[in-house]
Amino acid sequence: VTQIEKNGYPDSVYINAAKIFQGIHTEKNKDRMLVQYGDNSESPMVAFKDEHSRRVSYELAFNALKYQDLLEQILLDSSAYPCYSIPDELTSLLVVMLYDLQDRKFQERKIFDGEELVAVVQEVGDYLYRYITKLAAALARCRIKHDALSIEYFVPEAIGKQEQRASALPLCVWINTFKISLEDAVKDLEMKGLTKVESVSDFDHYTFAVDQHCHDVLVFPSSLREELLNLDLFADCKLLLQ
Repeated sequence: VTQIEKNGYPDSVYINAAKIFQGIHTEKNKDRMLVQYGDNSESPMVAFKDEHSRRVSYELAFNALKYQDLLEQILLDSSAYPCYSIPDELTSLLVVMLYDLQDRKFQERKIFDGEELVAVVQEVGDYLYRYITKLAAALARCRIKHDALSIEYFVPEAIGKQEQRASALPLCVWINTFKISLEDAVKDLEMKGLTKVESVSDFDHYTFAVDQHCHDVLVFPSSLREELLNLDLFADCKLLLQ
């Protein structure tokens, strides 16, 4: 379910991301509540196919949360919302799929081989595609109005500061000693071009260190996050990101 060249995700990821977003979206005062999200009294059950599916579902949901105000404004300005054919219970799906649509520069989504299609995802996707020109225009107007080079401008200040702090923290990784030893994990990483150093103070880009207190934990520079998660060591659950 890897997102390849921003071609979109399988339907199950959108469903799970919408369920997560439904539980975490910002509730606004009634006088500011122009977009309705339906009943939020019960936490929906979320079933993931695998660890990667879980990760990208949460990533999509939290990206939608970061830009909730902007996405709602785009829906309203484009007249894509309110939509009487899509009930309030599917508004979360509409928002997360809109985030992904603009992230793909409003290009059509790829259907993955062997993918199990979900009717409501197809319905919402088709609906957004019918409004694609108006949605893109609404985003462009919003960026021009605020002189914003990218949508990063619209990230709330508090979230932006949290992301800056998080991006500077080293990555901690557990060694799954049921599957691989410390020595073999180090050897495998060195074969992939990484260099073992004594501590985080010695970090360069392609480096790592063994935690000084927990010898089944490795520490990496935060800049390596995406490259690490694509290694077979993570795919095989030999290493687990903390």
